[in-house]
Amino acid sequence: MNRPAPVEITYKNMRFLITHNPTNATLNKFIEDWPFDDGAPPSNQIVDDWLNLLKLKFREEPGCCVAVHCVAGLGRAPVLVALALIECGMKYEDAVQFIRHKQLFYLEKYRPKMRLRFKDSNSHRNNCCIQ
Repeated sequence: MNRPAPVEITYKNMRFLITHNPTNATLNKFIEDWPFDDGAPPSNQIVDDWLNLLKLKFREEPGCCVAVHCVAGLGRAPVLVALALIECGMKYEDAVQFIRHKQLFYLEKYRPKMRLRFKDSNSHRNNCCIQ
């Protein structure tokens, strides 16, 4: 699976690395795991825990980079980073634009390999796949 490259977001004294799922080799670098459903907002408890973690990490280790992940690095992880930017005074629209600009740069450079082209698209018309 071709996954997006990690995206580093730097704002004021904060650095974030938005990435896809950790691998077995990198799992030990991740210290917390707060799952929430794709497309859904994080719970209040997750938001509180996330912001408390950031406050602690950026105070204890100025200049450190906090990695945050979701399956593809395009939905839930950017939402958490956007919350941090908003907490620093950025408007929510600007936070989304700031993060999306970096992600759109990746997509602009992406070159398709035509791996999802099918010869006869009509033969699969009645089939459905739920993931």
